[in-house]
Amino acid sequence: MKVSEIMSRDVEIANPNQTIAEIARCMADRQIGFLPVGDNDRLVGTITDRDLVVRGLADGLGGDAKVRDVMSRDVKYCFEDEDVDEVTRNMGQVQVRRLPVVNRDKRLTGVISLGDASLADTAAAGAGLKKVSRPGGAHAH
Repeated sequence: MKVSEIMSRDVEIANPNQTIAEIARCMADRQIGFLPVGDNDRLVGTITDRDLVVRGLADGLGGDAKVRDVMSRDVKYCFEDEDVDEVTRNMGQVQVRRLPVVNRDKRLTGVISLGDASLADTAAAGAGLKKVSRPGGAHAH
């Protein structure tokens, strides 16, 4: 199964100049915890609810701090024509639960989560989640 068959296509994009309060409100309203960050039609990062707390609140930043101050700049992504099982393995290796999805022109087309993948291939998603759940990773302090 291809990523394009299971990804979420209704994707909100954060701007690095938005405040973290705006992004927190957006996440709360949409009941999500992850947004790609785009600037001038380029994917420049991602921001999670965890970033807001760990890099924002815990570091003493107020709601007027900018997304660029707390976002993850090391953008991991996958292509919409990749196989879901390969992508979930990669998600486990880099310890992320969600990835922006791009087409071969590197234009954002959606987001895939391990939850999306579990609906298509429980075993592959479970293997990815097992690796994501181990201690450490890119977002550990």
